[in-house]
Amino acid sequence: MFINEVENIVNLSKKAIRYYEQEGLINPKRNQNNDYRLYTEEDLNKLKIIKFLRELGVPISELKELNNHNLSLKDCLIKRIKNLEDEEENYQKVKNMCLEIIENNETYEDIDIIKYFQNINILNKEGFTMRDTKSNKTKKIIGAVLSSIIFGILFSIPTIVFLYIGYMEDKFNSFNLGYLLALVFLIPVIAIIINLIIRIKEINGGEEDEASKY
Repeated sequence: MFINEVENIVNLSKKAIRYYEQEGLINPKRNQNNDYRLYTEEDLNKLKIIKFLRELGVPISELKELNNHNLSLKDCLIKRIKNLEDEEENYQKVKNMCLEIIENNETYEDIDIIKYFQNINILNKEGFTMRDTKSNKTKKIIGAVLSSIIFGILFSIPTIVFLYIGYMEDKFNSFNLGYLLALVFLIPVIAIIINLIIRIKEINGGEEDEASKY
């Protein structure tokens, strides 16, 4: 099957699928005639396993070890449980800090920031954060939309000016000018919308940052 079919079945973007291929987790064959990737049922099943384990929080590095038979699934999940227990402990520490602030009747102006700041820095160094990653996705989507709009405007203005000058110099009649203006707007708008949809899908999928995370 082709990548479009796999994308719909597994609910992973093409970028994510190719990323996992790049990392050596799957190895689809190639069509000798057109060099298209051809995915087998084994590839499909492995992608389902990868997605499931990623949802459990298993990192790419450990998926590679599982794939190379250097790590058993049991040991992998035992390690994941230990990490979850550590995370639970960190959440409890944050909860205790909040309770302490409340019990001490501290206010926004006189909170003992030095003490709490040191405590939260220790958690940050251990890789723990309470910041909302969803807001980052929203900012990225807004940025992608604004970039698309700006690109469309920058692309259209010089072309419109060029056509207008040509019209004023009688190089185009009104019918041809209208037809060309329609093409000028229609083609880039369609391309921008398609790219924007793909970009939003990648942002929502979260796979765009995989390489930087592992």
